[in-house]
Amino acid sequence: MSLKIRLARGGAKKRPHYSIVVADSRYPRDGRFIEKLGTFDPMKPKDSAERVVFDVEKAKAWLAKGAQPTDRVARFLDAVGAMKRTARNNPEKAKPKKKAQERAAAAAAE
Repeated sequence: MSLKIRLARGGAKKRPHYSIVVADSRYPRDGRFIEKLGTFDPMKPKDSAERVVFDVEKAKAWLAKGAQPTDRVARFLDAVGAMKRTARNNPEKAKPKKKAQERAAAAAAE
């Protein structure tokens, strides 16, 4: 059983509200979960203390049991110091693709 610490969406249309939950990776996003750890409200200001509220001790316990956080939850855990998130960098993705290189070469030739 592969466990994930992830967000489950709630709220109305255009007014999202997320629960931070521990769930089996095979369950649907908003489906069954094992335990609720907290909430995330993206509609609140970024500097608001109520934007992200969760139990850090429970999260650490689940991480010790092998639960894997999603990228967004890993950001929250990194902000409170519960885990270290590695920076993601893919310099190959930023390079121009084949068509753009051809256009640049044609423009340079003129």
